[in-house]
Amino acid sequence: MRHHLTFHLALAATLALCVGAASAASPEEAMNKAGCMACHSKDKKLVGPSFKDIAAKYKGKDVTAQLIDKVRKGGSGVFGPIPMSPNGPDKIGDADLKAAVELILGS
Repeated sequence: MRHHLTFHLALAATLALCVGAASAASPEEAMNKAGCMACHSKDKKLVGPSFKDIAAKYKGKDVTAQLIDKVRKGGSGVFGPIPMSPNGPDKIGDADLKAAVELILGS
């Protein structure tokens, strides 16, 4: 019985570490995994604006929450007519999205 309990505790600890490691991805890794880089790049326009252009447009403004909402809901008209599709938490988690937006705004 004691061996059985030790096994379950070890398994629970291992799972907790795996979950923690999954959410500890860098913002760049999270953006790659979510597919952001299919339309955006750091310094040149692709389908969507570059991160550099986004940072320049919002320089000095507190728009983190607004941009998180924009990514979640999607939309168009700010950088041109091509719409950005919505990106739910199943695509990029809340913490990863916030870190990504903060990284972009700091570009």
